[in-house]
Amino acid sequence: MTQFPRAGRLEWLSRRPERHGTVEVVTSLHLTEGKGIEGDHYSARGGKREVTLFQAEHLPVAAAFCGISSLAPERLRRNLLVSGLNLLACRQQQLAIGNEVVIELTGPCAPCSRMERTLGPGGYNALRGHGGMTARIMRGGVIQLGDRVTVVPTTRNSAQGQLFQTP
Repeated sequence: MTQFPRAGRLEWLSRRPERHGTVEVVTSLHLTEGKGIEGDHYSARGGKREVTLFQAEHLPVAAAFCGISSLAPERLRRNLLVSGLNLLACRQQQLAIGNEVVIELTGPCAPCSRMERTLGPGGYNALRGHGGMTARIMRGGVIQLGDRVTVVPTTRNSAQGQLFQTP
């Protein structure tokens, strides 16, 4: 349950400077613990939704459910597009991104009602179960397009059955 076949990769990055505003596609982002993504409308709020992630392999699935040939990541309004690592299997675990950043996946990122306008009628239901993940920033820094995404190894305290992140 703690091993993954390979590292993932950051395929796409974005932020939204304003709520309901245009998605800004970028090649790097600065993440700050307890605040979020610099320049994103969610920054300074903190909490379990400082960063949103989407599984690159789910883009064709969501497109198929919507009856369209392809789906650009900016239409989904998430911050990070990750390939090669099953994000759902990483729930409640920490991910290292690049050389500096560590985030903790906090749960599924449910689609919002905007998906009806963005993807057409049924867009909300097309993304249910494929909406991505939310995360909090455990260690901040800069991430860049192409960075490796790996699960931070855990160890089990056999006496109490608790999981601990190893440095």
